[in-house]
Amino acid sequence: MLKQVILITGTPCVGKTTVAKMLAAKLEGLYVNLTDLAISENLILGKDKKRNSTIVSPKKMKDRIRQIIRECDRKSIVIDGHYAATIVPKNLASYVFVLRRNPVELRGLMEQSDFSGSKLWENLAAEILDVCLVDALNAYGEDKVCEVDASGKSPRAVVKGVLGILEGRSKCQVGIVDWIGKLETEGLLSEYLRI
Repeated sequence: MLKQVILITGTPCVGKTTVAKMLAAKLEGLYVNLTDLAISENLILGKDKKRNSTIVSPKKMKDRIRQIIRECDRKSIVIDGHYAATIVPKNLASYVFVLRRNPVELRGLMEQSDFSGSKLWENLAAEILDVCLVDALNAYGEDKVCEVDASGKSPRAVVKGVLGILEGRSKCQVGIVDWIGKLETEGLLSEYLRI
């Protein structure tokens, strides 16, 4: 069976998990959250105390993802994680959707999720500087990577946009946002790039 492996990536709080779960349900596919998988199957190297985050073992994770894809009996597998581009081998990924969100909106969502201090500013900088997009492009190339602006959209609307691309009704695009230019125009760039 030919399997469709779809990665949903982006900085924290852009809506990856909600979108990925909804997409997997629509496609009747398998949903895999990389962080949950790493913790539940002890695919970790340790804890980053400064950032209060888990350090994943890339080798263990890649091996386990290959196994999950190989053994899955469903046509679609939706993998959710901000570091998905470093874990899922290029030959196994069908599409990589990088969710983007206006940094002003994203900051509010991060603060609601108790992000603060360096964790807040590092993640906002990652969004502003296109880190997840660049990682995806470096790993998979433009033919598999699609950028999706989730700003001001409901998860349902984002999923509808992703399905449009998967079904060929919409075009997959990269380079659709310019957060640096937007923040500079609004006089907010120095406030948001504090790293």
